[in-house]
Amino acid sequence: MRRIAFVFLTFLLISCQADVKKEDLTKLNGYWEIKQVTLANGENKDYKVNETIDFFEVKNNAGFRQKVMPQFDGTYKTNGIKECIIVLQKKSAFFIEYKTNYRQWKEEIITLEDSTLVLKNKQNLIYTYKKFKPFSLK
Repeated sequence: MRRIAFVFLTFLLISCQADVKKEDLTKLNGYWEIKQVTLANGENKDYKVNETIDFFEVKNNAGFRQKVMPQFDGTYKTNGIKECIIVLQKKSAFFIEYKTNYRQWKEEIITLEDSTLVLKNKQNLIYTYKKFKPFSLK
């Protein structure tokens, strides 16, 4: 019963959120840290510390996402792999379409604010990100 209530509340919260607008898409640019994943059954997996974060760069609805590792000196390390992305609009919803040499997939942008990004994939996994705040020991 608790899971059903949680799934219902999650759905209610997501459905009540404001629609993403075209002018919001510039907020996608930058470093994003995964905060939580909500599984299709309503179970949440929280992430307290992340070794890697996602860097998005989008211009004119095209760009890339790259996994980066923040370093203590304020720099970032990467493996050099970039996932090509295209931001698509279908009716009032926006989607990020990813493409690599090995596969292609898309995620719906549920929320895009200055400090919060929520994406949902076709397996009904909901990824909640927070804007990454860099740190430095300099």
